[in-house]
Amino acid sequence: MQQQQQQRRMFTAALLALVFILAAVSTAEAGKKEKPEKKAKKSDCGEWQWSVCVPTNGDCGLGTREGTRTGAECKQTTKTQKCKIPCNWKKQFGAECKYQFQAWGECDLNTALKTRTGNLKRALHNADCQKTVTISKPCGKLTKTKPQESKKKKKEGKKQEKMLD
Repeated sequence: MQQQQQQRRMFTAALLALVFILAAVSTAEAGKKEKPEKKAKKSDCGEWQWSVCVPTNGDCGLGTREGTRTGAECKQTTKTQKCKIPCNWKKQFGAECKYQFQAWGECDLNTALKTRTGNLKRALHNADCQKTVTISKPCGKLTKTKPQESKKKKKEGKKQEKMLD
């Protein structure tokens, strides 16, 4: 008799354990069903569109950029992000655009400028960058053919004017 009671208790305990495990599995599955719905809500939001980085002081260094996105169910449609504009980048082409430049060309004696071309290496935050750019700079020291005598004459003329005064 005691043996039968002990078997009933074991059977009841096993049955309760089985019911408890089934309940835990069903709540875990219910939790999994909710997650895809949340992902569906996130997909209603559009991609973030970022403005160019605006430096806090000067034309390079630390700054901020504004981000916007659209969507009916989006909790956040605008936000501000910290950014940095390297001070050694060619600012005339946009701080978001990085170029790989060739060597400087020969000096054009007509314009007294030398040029070089740069190819786009990297565009940050979907910046609108030109594929190739050309820059110019004045040539180095050019030997000007001014006779030294003219300088001497000017100096002598100034000396004579001072003596006359």
